[in-house]
Amino acid sequence: MSAADRPRIAVFRPPDDRLSDAVDLLESLGAEAVADPMLTVDPTGAVPRNDADYVVFTSKTGVELVAGERADDGGPAERWEPGDATVCAIGESTADALRAHDYRVDRVPTEFSSSGLVAELEAEVDGARVEVARSDHGSAVLLTGLEDAGAYVHETVLYRLDRPNDAGESAELAAEGRLDGALFTSSLTVRHFLAAAEERGVRADAVAGLEDAVVGVIGDPTAGTASDAGVAVDVIPEAADFDALAEAVVDAATDEE
Repeated sequence: MSAADRPRIAVFRPPDDRLSDAVDLLESLGAEAVADPMLTVDPTGAVPRNDADYVVFTSKTGVELVAGERADDGGPAERWEPGDATVCAIGESTADALRAHDYRVDRVPTEFSSSGLVAELEAEVDGARVEVARSDHGSAVLLTGLEDAGAYVHETVLYRLDRPNDAGESAELAAEGRLDGALFTSSLTVRHFLAAAEERGVRADAVAGLEDAVVGVIGDPTAGTASDAGVAVDVIPEAADFDALAEAVVDAATDEE
């Protein structure tokens, strides 16, 4: 356990308000936050098509971009409007972001994943135009699943996700046995953590160090990516929500004192 008996928890959110909010949350839960961004957001300036029957959003970031909130960062300057399209959100955080920007939310799958949305829509999209607005690292499951259901699918890449050059402090802490927990919010954060560890020459030790930490992930796809890489997953919150993830990991790490 880290100094002052507070669990040291690594968080990998992009270096913007999401990271500062995450650090504040962890500190309020009694943890010591290790802010180690594994993702940077690079807007493309693209906007979704406005002639679709369905429009799918997969993240809060995508919603903020189409709402014109990130024009100063390279996002579209004008707010996009869905017209008569059925607006779909994967995950409650995405749905909440849409509502916060005064967009209606017509569909949220019970299972917060690409396969969950395919299951939600496959019986009704034959012949429909479906616009998928997301990052450049979106799962192919969504596109192929909707196409197999007979939809005409178009993908708009709203932003690219890269790894910061200086990422990896948390990997070194894990390798040294000085990390008590880690919060992985996507498969890409897992892959970037491991790539940063590899660059620093500590991948094997970092993976071994995570064995003694509480590893939390959002969603089964992220859990699968971690497991395939040899990272044992301890916590998958029922809600696909960062706050729920942080609370569960801090609770579990505190119980291990």
